[in-house]
Amino acid sequence: MDGNAIVLTSGLLDTKNAKTAHGLIRGTERYNIVGIIDEKFEGQDAGEVLDGKKRNIPIYKSVEAFQCDSSEKADYLIIGIATKGGYLPAEMVDYIKSAIKIGCSIVSGLHEFLEDKPEIVELAKVNKVNLIDVRKPKPSKELHFWNGSISKVTTPIVAVIGTDCNMGKRTTSRFLMEAMREKGYNAHMIYTGQTGWMQGGKYGFIFDSTLNDFIAGEVEHAIVSCFENENPDIIFLEGQSALRNPNGPCGTEFLISGNAEYTILQHDPVRKYFQGCEGYKVTIPTLKEEIDLIKIYRSETIGVTINTKEVNEEQAKSFQEENEKALNIPVVAPLFDGVDRIVEAIEKKVLKK
Repeated sequence: MDGNAIVLTSGLLDTKNAKTAHGLIRGTERYNIVGIIDEKFEGQDAGEVLDGKKRNIPIYKSVEAFQCDSSEKADYLIIGIATKGGYLPAEMVDYIKSAIKIGCSIVSGLHEFLEDKPEIVELAKVNKVNLIDVRKPKPSKELHFWNGSISKVTTPIVAVIGTDCNMGKRTTSRFLMEAMREKGYNAHMIYTGQTGWMQGGKYGFIFDSTLNDFIAGEVEHAIVSCFENENPDIIFLEGQSALRNPNGPCGTEFLISGNAEYTILQHDPVRKYFQGCEGYKVTIPTLKEEIDLIKIYRSETIGVTINTKEVNEEQAKSFQEENEKALNIPVVAPLFDGVDRIVEAIEKKVLKK
């Protein structure tokens, strides 16, 4: 691990904007999370706020409160939100400055870079801490073109894609990797977003910070590197956005350039319109329509996982039963059910066991 970290959400912990914090609360090998900074939930446990599961991660109202009340020392403050457009909320700047003053390096996955803010840069220099902009684009000389080397990968590749963005694809990918490892498989996940890197991902890249010419090559390079170095039994590929989201269609790179012959499809049962397109009433396709499209790209959908942020367990169960009959594949709610039934489908259809 790189060290102890506190995560800043500043009143947003229970919103979808805090998905970076949500991922870190559920697990990370890169940092030891010792606290959340969020005045709205002061004194509570972060896991219980997130999904009702106690994780012994206390919430503090401020950086100063953490320093005063915690027996731990923080090496990093992680900005735990993902805003539309990747901007840094002005109200978070004072929290960042407070963290720098107590010796914390700052980790940000936003598009608005810390290194572009002179007052933060100067304060970091004075206090001898680092500013880590995870989404800062790599120079083109460090990127890769697609070259066909994916053809030598014999490990099964399963893409976890969604019918829209902000569906929980990364969380499901990680759950699947962990569940396969618990069963003794050498499973790996290719991260494609900043949170995946923060969770300790070894192979991957930041999709939306990569020049378009190199997207296919970076997908391929990450998979091939994992295959050559780890000899995995299975590789999960974290998806981004959705195949038909007009705000930013994405996914064919994983199915075609990444040669993902199998797909797990993440879906929100109650979301009607694509996120960000509600005013235009651009309707999300049905599961069958999306599965049919995925099949055109020569990938077989072997399971559906559902986002249960806005549904209760009874509603999820009804949706599962109805769609399993219609689609003849397992439909599970990972936060309620776990992913064991998806793992069983993987063993049967992908690993042929």
